[in-house]
Amino acid sequence: MPPKKKFASKFSITLPAGKATPAPPVGPVIGQHGINIQDFVKRFNDGTADHMANGYKIPCICYVFEDKSFEIEFKQPPASDLIKKKINLPKGSGRPNTEKVGKITWAQLKEVAEAKMPDLNANDIEAAAWIMYGSAQQMGLEVPDAPAKKVKVA
Repeated sequence: MPPKKKFASKFSITLPAGKATPAPPVGPVIGQHGINIQDFVKRFNDGTADHMANGYKIPCICYVFEDKSFEIEFKQPPASDLIKKKINLPKGSGRPNTEKVGKITWAQLKEVAEAKMPDLNANDIEAAAWIMYGSAQQMGLEVPDAPAKKVKVA
């Protein structure tokens, strides 16, 4: 087993899937960590090509090692993007508490939660759906068929 590489730094960046270029904002962020910009762009674009058709912006975390090698950890698209895509919503509300822009069903929220599950701090799909419920509310969406939330009493 080879020795573990020494960790130097990490950074996160969100870019359009499959469309990263060395131009700003990518170049300056990558350059300050001393890694090969073209290599990062190629690996990011290859790793996110499957999301390109949907037009998602993909967050990633890049771990940089002392020898200037790096690893990229891809995250799921933002919850708001997944929700907008699910119900074909152009954008969320600027005033979500007073101005509602649409509705989403509980079943649709569960589907979004399943897609986002690897990035969520939830034990099951039901808990993940409640996280997506909060995101939907902050976008100005109504969830008319949401179940009553069970309160645990200690």
